[in-house]
Amino acid sequence: MKLAGARILVTGATGGIGGALARALAKAGASLVVHGRDGERMRRLLATLPAGTTPVLADLATPEGRSAILAQVHSGGALDAVVLNAAGGHFGLYEEMSAEAIAALIQTDLLAPMLLAHAVLPPLRQRPGSALVLVGSTLGQIGHPGFAAYGAAKGGLRTFAEALSREIGGEGPRVLHVSPRATRTGMNSAAAQAMNRELKVVEDAPEVVAAAIVDALARDRPRVQLGLAEKLFVRVNAVLPGVVDRAIAGKLSTIRRHAAGQS
Repeated sequence: MKLAGARILVTGATGGIGGALARALAKAGASLVVHGRDGERMRRLLATLPAGTTPVLADLATPEGRSAILAQVHSGGALDAVVLNAAGGHFGLYEEMSAEAIAALIQTDLLAPMLLAHAVLPPLRQRPGSALVLVGSTLGQIGHPGFAAYGAAKGGLRTFAEALSREIGGEGPRVLHVSPRATRTGMNSAAAQAMNRELKVVEDAPEVVAAAIVDALARDRPRVQLGLAEKLFVRVNAVLPGVVDRAIAGKLSTIRRHAAGQS
């Protein structure tokens, strides 16, 4: 896709990855519709973006929020790409989560992007070379203790992207899935950060993830996994899951210690 002059919607643009992505796309010459939920964070984001950027404040987990963003999008002209990046996170023991917290996480991280994708597909179909990008997570490809609900949502999103891409075929839009590894954003709790430090987990800056998403759009890359070690781990998990079971078992006491009491 030629990014210069393209009109692109980015959800979750007031977060770490979303903000970095919005700035990278603007630098590439794209015209942006940026979504977020917090007015003050949106104000700070807009101060880093070109004049003419269209903001929309909405909760995508609600029908009203999705309607608001669609109304704003339709009023400004056709979209060339949509990046579904908005998500919530959770680190903690699954048994300690409330039923309401589990439902809210699945609603935000899986159902909301699926429903918004359903709504934007028809207009995207009218634009040759258009793209729909879903931002997943390595935790959606490797089941990791402490992230059972989050991993389930992101795993569902990955399967959704793959199935939708195959269903659409060559008719368009292109469906792309980008899977970041651990990333330094405010979505990570203090407990998750402490666990990562103790386990020496490599973390990317949001700008690294943003660059990968821009590259996926520009080069039409349908599947992107960040991190060489993570790419290998994902492949091993697919064919020899017992190897990954044993690797994680050796770290389980540390993971449980940090995850306990976080729900």
